[in-house]
Amino acid sequence: MKLSEKLKAIRKNEGLTQLKFCEISGIALGTLKNYEGGHQEPGIHVVLQVTNTPRLEKYTMWLMTDKTAPEAGQIAPALAHIGQESATSTR
Repeated sequence: MKLSEKLKAIRKNEGLTQLKFCEISGIALGTLKNYEGGHQEPGIHVVLQVTNTPRLEKYTMWLMTDKTAPEAGQIAPALAHIGQESATSTR
């Protein structure tokens, strides 16, 4: 998977619009649109912007190496929202 595809997967998994993703990561909106449109691949500077964003740092290992370490809080987008479901009482 290309870095541009990974950025899009992260954004979508977090439920962020392109604009909100850009606001929290500091990436220019036009730049992100170029990545997601397949016109350009991000460089290390963009990867660092994403991995230094507190909400997105959990994807650092996957973004850079395709590996995860859930025990260390490092996940891939497919695993991001796996966990306890909200439950309702039958009482």
